[in-house]
Amino acid sequence: MEYDPIKRSLGNIFNKSPFLRKAFYHLLDLLLLRSWHVHKELRIWETGKRGNGERENFSILDAGAGFGQYSYWMSDKFPNAKIFSVDVKDEQVKDCNSFFQSIGRKNVKFEVADLTKFVREDSFDLAISVDVMEHILEDVQVFKNIHASLKQGGMLLISTPSDQGGSDVHEEHEGSFIGEHVRDGYNIKEIEDKLKLAGFSKVEPRYVYGTPGKISWRLSMKYPMQILSTSKLFFILLPFYYVITYPISFILNYLDTNTSHKTGTGLIVKARK
Repeated sequence: MEYDPIKRSLGNIFNKSPFLRKAFYHLLDLLLLRSWHVHKELRIWETGKRGNGERENFSILDAGAGFGQYSYWMSDKFPNAKIFSVDVKDEQVKDCNSFFQSIGRKNVKFEVADLTKFVREDSFDLAISVDVMEHILEDVQVFKNIHASLKQGGMLLISTPSDQGGSDVHEEHEGSFIGEHVRDGYNIKEIEDKLKLAGFSKVEPRYVYGTPGKISWRLSMKYPMQILSTSKLFFILLPFYYVITYPISFILNYLDTNTSHKTGTGLIVKARK
């Protein structure tokens, strides 16, 4: 099943006003387990920086910003940071620049860029890449470019599917829920080796989307998206569906975010220059 057309449909609905756009971002933060994990790691990173007495005017790269939800979250939580957000899709970049200007978030700028070519030497304290690397074949080149763009001591934070079923395909006849990926997911050693090849000195990968996360993802994302792909009328019933299922997903997300997993369908990776 193709995921991007559904994302675009949802984006069009919530893009009718700044209020709805903000509501959309908050819904994504609540529903997407990856947001829980990414936000947790960003808080840990920011706390460590403050603990070391570093100033809070960080420079951050959002590498593959998509709808801009992570740039929005960081611009709110780190108001003194300068956030440079890039994406390969021109219309998405124009849309995000228009929205962020309309709400007065002057510390965020979006620009069209191909991550296989984008380099800003020694410019960023932090780079994040959320649901991006599984779409790019030339991943080592991207890692090299981000490494060159980070300041010494800077960190790259990656969220990406693992090879433990990240495409959610379990049978030969079953199509991937995410048809746009160039790889089903990363093996922990594979992504660690590639990041070290790109120049990163310290790489910390860990599994996420363990058993609680896999159940939550099906309840909060897979099943609603499958039904939406068959009939847009389900939009009307969607709020009632989440009233019933979200309390369960909330507990499962909390468990997944606050426990360690021997295996999982997702990876969180921290790599330092």
